[in-house]
Amino acid sequence: MTHLQAIPLWLAVPIALLLIFGSVLTLLGTIGLIRLHSFYDRLHTPTLGTSWGVASIALSSMLLFSWLGGRIVVHEAVIAIFVMITTPVTLMMLGRAALHRDRAEKSPLLPDIARRTLGSEDHPQVSADVSPAGRAPNPDLRG
Repeated sequence: MTHLQAIPLWLAVPIALLLIFGSVLTLLGTIGLIRLHSFYDRLHTPTLGTSWGVASIALSSMLLFSWLGGRIVVHEAVIAIFVMITTPVTLMMLGRAALHRDRAEKSPLLPDIARRTLGSEDHPQVSADVSPAGRAPNPDLRG
C-alpha cells in the first residue's frame, strides 16, 4: 500500500477536481496562444493558464502534501501568489512596449483602436469622424 492510497475519498475528490480544473485552464491558455494570430490577441491567453491554472494546481498540491505531511504546507501558496501577481503585470508591460514600438514604426499590424488614437493625420485610412484622441466628436458640441 502506497501513501497515496491512504488519502480519504473526501479529500481525493477536491484534489483531483482542482488538478483537472487547473490543467484544463492551462491547456486552454496554450491552445489560445497557438490558435490566435496577432501578438495583441495572444496577450490574454497565457494569463488564463498562469493565473487561475497555477492557483488551482498549487491549491491541490497544498491539500495533498498538507494531508500527507501532517502539517500545513504554504510553499506552494507563495509560489502561486508570485505567479498570479507577476504574470498579468509582465504581459501588460509587454503589450505596452509592443504598442509603443508599433506606433513609432507605424506598423500595419497595429490594432484599429490603437491606430485611431494616433489621429487621422498619421493614418489616412482612418475615417474623418474620429478625433485625434480616438473618440468620435460629440454631436451636441457641433456648431
